[in-house]
Amino acid sequence: MTDLARVRDVLRTQRIETASWAYANSGTRFKVFGQEAVPRDPYEKIADAATVHRFTGVAPTVALHIPWDKVADYADLARHARELGAELGTINSNVFQDNDYMLGSVTNPDPAIRAKATSHLLECVDIMDLTGSRDLKLWFSDGTNYPGQDDVRRRQDRLADSLAEVYARLGDGQRMLLEYKLFEPAFYMTDVPDWGTAYLHCVALGEKAKVVIDTGHHAPGTNIEFIVAQLLRADKLGGFDFNSRFYADDDLMVGAADPFQLFRIMHEIVLADAVGPASGIAYMLDQCHNIEPKIPAVIRSVMNVQEATAKALLVDHDALRAAQDAGDVLGANEALMDAYHTDVRPLLRDFREDLGLDPEPLEAYRRSGYFDKIKAERVGGEQAGWGA
Repeated sequence: MTDLARVRDVLRTQRIETASWAYANSGTRFKVFGQEAVPRDPYEKIADAATVHRFTGVAPTVALHIPWDKVADYADLARHARELGAELGTINSNVFQDNDYMLGSVTNPDPAIRAKATSHLLECVDIMDLTGSRDLKLWFSDGTNYPGQDDVRRRQDRLADSLAEVYARLGDGQRMLLEYKLFEPAFYMTDVPDWGTAYLHCVALGEKAKVVIDTGHHAPGTNIEFIVAQLLRADKLGGFDFNSRFYADDDLMVGAADPFQLFRIMHEIVLADAVGPASGIAYMLDQCHNIEPKIPAVIRSVMNVQEATAKALLVDHDALRAAQDAGDVLGANEALMDAYHTDVRPLLRDFREDLGLDPEPLEAYRRSGYFDKIKAERVGGEQAGWGA
């Protein structure tokens, strides 16, 4: 039988980072939809992120995206976050929105453009020094659209050279997280298309380089929990960008499309005793809330991760292992499914009350009046969105 006290103890260690851009306007490639009360600057984004933490208790850090969240004084931005009960988290780079990067950033055939891109990555490490951030997250849109457009191996060499230069700049306690994506916006070949490519580069770089998994960056039907298990075995899993997808990189609320997949991923995490910060794995929500209200959507995603984690913690591992060792296929599957089908919402309501929180975060947020407050305050100026 599962020890419920242990389940609550592990849940207390869980931390889920939210992303500054999740609170901004976003949309599809066809249109960006504006909403009321959307932040106009990084300070207001952090205020919204701190509000999510206030009602969930497990989301104390907010990731920044440079240059979207560029400010004159990062120490002041960090002070602002602390005053609201939050902290600045991962620094995300951006080498995919300048016209210069049409043919790639760090893999571009033009050495001047490669130097420009690498310089931006080094600037992000400078910002980490000011914010106290541990992780630099790198995602490259680099790739090609047509066979023969560029030399595949030379592009990998260019990538390796840039990564090595940035890696050498990392300070004590700082890490590089390399993200991969199967396709888009490059359609024939992406320079970092899969976990194997990211893993090879990270191994070549050293202990400070690890792979980050975006759950929406895979081909349909990909067994993501297998990738999780492999990277855990190799001690190269650095983090997650949690979201949901039906078709491609949909960036929907985590657990919305396939909650069973999220449970299976968290089951591997629980087996490795890697839920809390001591594991070194950074858990972040990377989502674009196009039509749903921003803050409630982020709260819902945090709750979805908590529910999947609680179910994974309820797996009777002794029964599961006994069935596996005995070759009892149905018994092993039953041990897993029993936990998945458990309604953990009462457990989580009690857990939140133990933390001094409202047991229903979404309802508490709706009653708080925070939305009406920011709706009245955030009049005028330019709302943040893609590119701001």
